Amino acid sequence: MDFSIDNSDRAILRELQADASISNLELSKKIGLSPSACLTRTKNLKEDGIIKQFTTIVDEKKLGMEMQAFALVNLVSMKPDMIEIFMADVNRCPQIQECYTLTGSHDYLLKIISRDTQSYRDFVINYLTANTAVDSVETLVVLGVEKRTTTIPVEMVEKNRGEK
Repeated sequence: MDFSIDNSDRAILRELQADASISNLELSKKIGLSPSACLTRTKNLKEDGIIKQFTTIVDEKKLGMEMQAFALVNLVSMKPDMIEIFMADVNRCPQIQECYTLTGSHDYLLKIISRDTQSYRDFVINYLTANTAVDSVETLVVLGVEKRTTTIPVEMVEKNRGEK
């Protein structure tokens, strides 16, 4: 770990993960720092790359994206040119929400949203398997979301030396 955070930084991270739209004044009151100290710490957390971005989480179902699926993808080969072809399509496609490189019997795991099963089917046939680097796709359809979070448990981060 090439950075250090203390309890105040952890408090800032906890509050911002709960509500990124909180004003600096509100945040400073909640964590017990002056507004200027709070703003400086928040800027430092951002400059250090600990805070990647501030974002809004949208309910995809309320926007008509009723289906969520995970696709286990195997490439023809894991050679750099095949990976580059595959990743170019992945990065161009807004339906693909997340992409993970895996160990084991599959090369990639994709989280994909779509309007319904027909649009997902069309996506797999016309886009995903049309990619020359893709050898096979196995789909796991999400029936229900039992837990979803974007919150990192900052209380698990090691304390600085000398911090109590």
